[in-house]
Amino acid sequence: MVLTPTPIAGVQIIALTPLMDERGFFAVEFSRDTFSQHGLNPHVEQVNLSHNTASGTLRGLHYQLAPYAEAKVVRCVKGAAFDVVVDLRPESSSYCQWFGITLDAMGRRALYIPEGVAHGFQTLTNDTEVLYTVSAPYTPSHCRGVRWDDPAFGIEWPGHAHRTLHPRDRDYPDFDRAGHLRSLQEISS
Repeated sequence: MVLTPTPIAGVQIIALTPLMDERGFFAVEFSRDTFSQHGLNPHVEQVNLSHNTASGTLRGLHYQLAPYAEAKVVRCVKGAAFDVVVDLRPESSSYCQWFGITLDAMGRRALYIPEGVAHGFQTLTNDTEVLYTVSAPYTPSHCRGVRWDDPAFGIEWPGHAHRTLHPRDRDYPDFDRAGHLRSLQEISS
C-alpha cells in the first residue's frame, strides 16, 4: 500500500500495491502498522456499505463531533464516485479548504480522512457502492454536516442533470465559522 498526501492536512490517498499472478492479485487493504507509522488512526470500530441506485446521488457532507469524531477510510467497491472532503478543524493549515478525487472500483484507491474533516460523495455511475471503515460508532447526537453547495467552500462538483439528495443534506444552513467554533467548544467542555 502506498500513501500519498493531499492538499488537506492529514488526508491521504491510499493506493493498493497488488501482487499479480495468473490467478489475479493479492493486496493488503489495511495494515495497523502502516497506519500507525504514518500517524493515521488505525482503530476500526465499524465498517459500513452505502449502495446508491442512481448516478448523481449525493451524500454528505457529514462528520461527527468529539468524543465520537471519526477517522474514515473510504473506498468505492462498485461503480464510481467523486469523493470530497472539507477540513473543519480550526487549528488546521487547510481549514475550510476542500479536496475532491474520483474513486472507482477498478482504480483500487481509497481515501483516509482524519477526525474533524467532513466527507461526502456524488455517484458517477448507477449502482455505485462505497465502503467506509470508521474509527467511532455512528452517534446521531454528535452527527453534523455542511451543505454540498455551501458558498463558503466553493466545491466544484461534477455537473449532473439530476442530483438526488436526502432532505437533511440539502437543507443544511450556510457554514458559520463562529457557530462551528462554539459547537466544538461546547462539546469539549
